[in-house]
Amino acid sequence: MDTGIKVGDLMTRNFIYTSPNTNLKECARQMVKKRVGSLIIKENDTLKGILTEKDIIWAIVKKSKDDLENIKAKDLMRRKVTTIKPGADITEAMNKFKKKKFRRLPVVERKRLIGLITTNDILKIDPGLFQAIAETIKIKEEKAKFKRQRISAERKSGICEECGAFDLLYKDEAQWLCDICYNKR
Repeated sequence: MDTGIKVGDLMTRNFIYTSPNTNLKECARQMVKKRVGSLIIKENDTLKGILTEKDIIWAIVKKSKDDLENIKAKDLMRRKVTTIKPGADITEAMNKFKKKKFRRLPVVERKRLIGLITTNDILKIDPGLFQAIAETIKIKEEKAKFKRQRISAERKSGICEECGAFDLLYKDEAQWLCDICYNKR
């Protein structure tokens, strides 16, 4: 279900970023100052990675003997970052948020980092929209799952009772139908 609202319409163009060589102490300082939970790591408009508050907390706990000034963003950042294009519908962004369990996605066009979209950006337009679309996606998933279960339990090869074609048939109420006739109903 497309909403007609594109990621490029909602994304933040002035997102907080830093270079790969910035030390963790400075990264943490920027995140606190700007009140954000992550930093995009970029170099010359190219996305290099993402650093989240969880990554910094992990470094403090696991690498406590190392000084935060000696650890660089490039040492801790996640290099494999899921991205989205500005022309994508926000439902696609929400599907990625749900599937990957992310709260933010860098927006990339022709290998150039141009923005960042977060769940909060989507909620700003209509808080109920996110829940409504999430429910629609869940209903579609359940419907498809139910259909797969039903189809696998009720099929055989034979002659379609509607068009007479020999094919894999599906049980529809009282008739055995080919895929084409079954999907017409």
